[in-house]
Amino acid sequence: MQGSCCGGLRVTISILAFDEKSGRLGGAAATGSLCVGGWVLRGHAESGLSASQGSAPSTLWGEGVLARMKEGASARDAVRAMTDPDTGRAERQLAALDLNRGTAHFTGDNSVPHASAVTAPGVVVAGNMLTGPAVLQAALDAFLTSPLPFAERLMAALGASAKEGGDVRGYQSAALLIVGRDIPPLTLRIDHAADPLGALADLHARATAEPYHGWLRVVPVTDDPFRAPTEDDKRLFDSASIPR
Repeated sequence: MQGSCCGGLRVTISILAFDEKSGRLGGAAATGSLCVGGWVLRGHAESGLSASQGSAPSTLWGEGVLARMKEGASARDAVRAMTDPDTGRAERQLAALDLNRGTAHFTGDNSVPHASAVTAPGVVVAGNMLTGPAVLQAALDAFLTSPLPFAERLMAALGASAKEGGDVRGYQSAALLIVGRDIPPLTLRIDHAADPLGALADLHARATAEPYHGWLRVVPVTDDPFRAPTEDDKRLFDSASIPR
């Protein structure tokens, strides 16, 4: 995200990726301003993922891409369908990942340099107003080479982008989104922090620890939409103060 409102430019790097081990899709993003998760990342286990950013980011782009991919369009066709008719497309950037691991991206002509995207099979990294193209490559390389689990690999990509120079103003917010047919969506957002990447890692650790993680194993998911806790589960959650 980038723009002239709220006291300065809003700039973003995002990564969308397919996890070969779990079959899940995940995205992560960081920006030099507020609320990157709400603005940029969209995803669903039956659609794929999108990241919409730029000087006038269109949440309609992100949602429209998902709708088209759910109907069977490839990421490439879905991105083209959203960007081609938009007379304001020069101010925007878009990336998408479909359920067949296909990727696509668009960077408007008015995007603040450095702005572009890099890809690998099942992965796309996009950014704008970065210190240079090495930032995108650093994020991609970190994801591809990290031995960590999927979510940590996505966050490692953001960390690598920051070390390479990343956003010219430094990051103020960060987000993580993971979707899969066998899990509820994991959507974590740090809307403003002095160290948003550190705060995101801490939130992820808490969200994947017990007893909270056990609660996630009994809520409905795409492949089991009627799943519910047993009486034993309920007693455990009550003793652990799990919100219901």
